Amino acid sequence: MGKRIISQARGHGGPAYRVPKRAFIYKVKYPQHVGPAKVINIIHSAAHSAPLMKVQGGNEIFYIPATNGIFVGQDITIGSGTTPGSIIYLRDAVPAQQIYNIELNPGDGGKMIRTAGSSAIVNKKLDHNKIAILMPNKKEIIVSGDCRATLGVIAGDGRINKPFIKASGMFYKMKTRNKLWPRSSAVKMNAIDHPFGSGRGKRIKPKIAKRNAPPGARVGHIRPRRTGRTK
Repeated sequence: MGKRIISQARGHGGPAYRVPKRAFIYKVKYPQHVGPAKVINIIHSAAHSAPLMKVQGGNEIFYIPATNGIFVGQDITIGSGTTPGSIIYLRDAVPAQQIYNIELNPGDGGKMIRTAGSSAIVNKKLDHNKIAILMPNKKEIIVSGDCRATLGVIAGDGRINKPFIKASGMFYKMKTRNKLWPRSSAVKMNAIDHPFGSGRGKRIKPKIAKRNAPPGARVGHIRPRRTGRTK
C-alpha cells in the first residue's frame, strides 16, 4: 500500500506544509492618508525578500517594501512627490521614472514589482487615463492612471550574490515561505512515493485522470479535452 504523495500531503495541510504565522505579521499595503509622511523604522520580514519600511502618515501606520537608499527619519510624500520612496498616482508619473509596488487595480495596495532589487519603468501615457509600464522582462503592461506606485528601486539588491554555503541554509529559507524544496524528479523516487517511482524501467505511463479529480490524484496524468475517435 502506497502513501500520500507530496502534492497530496501539501494540499492536505499540516505543520510540515504550512507557513509559520509569524512570517506574515506585516501586511504590505498603501494608506488612505494623503500628504507628508515619515519613515520611522526599517524592519526584516521573513515572508518578504526585501526589507520593509514602517511609515507613519498622519494617524496611520503602514508597511511597504523599502526603497534603496532610504533611512530612518526620512520624509516622504503620499499622493505626490519626486523623491525616492514617495507614493504617487501613475497619472502624475514622468516617463522613464523607476517605480515599484504597483497597483494592478486602483486601491488594491500594490501587487506587482515587490521583489528585492526590482523596479519597473514608466514608458508612456496613453489616452483615457491609461499608463504603459515597462516591466523588468521587457514586456509592456497597461494600467489605470488612478493606480499608485512607489518611486525608486526596492532595497535588498544583491541578496542572490552570496551563495548558500550549506543545504541547511536553503532549507530554512524555503521553509519560511512554505516552498517545496528540494525538488526531485518523479522517476527518481521509490514506487511507494510516486506513481512514476521505482527503478524497474523508467517508462512513464500517463493515464487519463478524471476531470474532477483533486490535484494529488492527477499527478502524472493528462486531462485531454476529449477522448476517442473524432467523428
